[in-house]
Amino acid sequence: MVDGGRIPALFAGLCDDAAVFPPGLAPLPDAVAAHDEHVSAWYAGLVGPLVVAATALGELAEVLGDREAPLPIAVTLPGGPAQLDGALKAVATLPVKLDALEIAVPDEMGPDEVVDAISVATAPVFVEIPRDGRRLRMLAALSGTGHRAKFRTGGVRAELYPDEAELAAAVRAAVEAGVPFKATAGLHHALRNTDPATGFEQHGFLNLMLATDAVLTGGDAEAALAERDGAALAGRLRALEPDRAVAVRAGFTSFGTCSITDPLTELAGLGLLEAPRGEA
Repeated sequence: MVDGGRIPALFAGLCDDAAVFPPGLAPLPDAVAAHDEHVSAWYAGLVGPLVVAATALGELAEVLGDREAPLPIAVTLPGGPAQLDGALKAVATLPVKLDALEIAVPDEMGPDEVVDAISVATAPVFVEIPRDGRRLRMLAALSGTGHRAKFRTGGVRAELYPDEAELAAAVRAAVEAGVPFKATAGLHHALRNTDPATGFEQHGFLNLMLATDAVLTGGDAEAALAERDGAALAGRLRALEPDRAVAVRAGFTSFGTCSITDPLTELAGLGLLEAPRGEA
């Protein structure tokens, strides 16, 4: 049963607020204001930190001014670990709560170099796992460190979307290494779909959740990623025992979305959560 007005544990903190990133591209002041509204709404339990780029921390300081309540943020470092010291210094001067760092891996950096470089981080680090021969070595290097993985699941070109086999292999490798992961880019809907505007095959965030469960339980992760039947997917998620739900979310921690209300609406449409009476 869905408890109206409450976010089920399976979806708690699932949606990292990436409003300032494509395709949303919200101005930072608007994104901060909207985030404050989200975390004050009945669905606040669904919402993770506001994701901002390290290069936007100066602007964020201006937006926040003398704010009293710390703003939960995750900071992306597209330039890699070289940006880490500057980002940490900037964050220390802001009225924020640093929930996570997300770091890209430069082509020339090996896994051990990356792990050494992020050892000074003051928050969990999601390391963007390269789609090349470094994947398994990077996950092995992260195992046991307390840091996490980040997988890109799409983008502005078709080739940026890993197919079911590649993404299933990535999830399997992370789970087997004991490395929690988040996903970002291209997860615009709950279900596997074909984007009508671009023709791109897009993964669904609920498919990714079930693929994680499949890896944990010896099931078919590729089939879970390919499923397009919303009722079937919702039924399988609804049937997860509490310990399996906990295990799934320990593996798949969150995904970045430029719209918090879109996944909220789709989850409600599938009967997986329900607004309290009087709320839309």
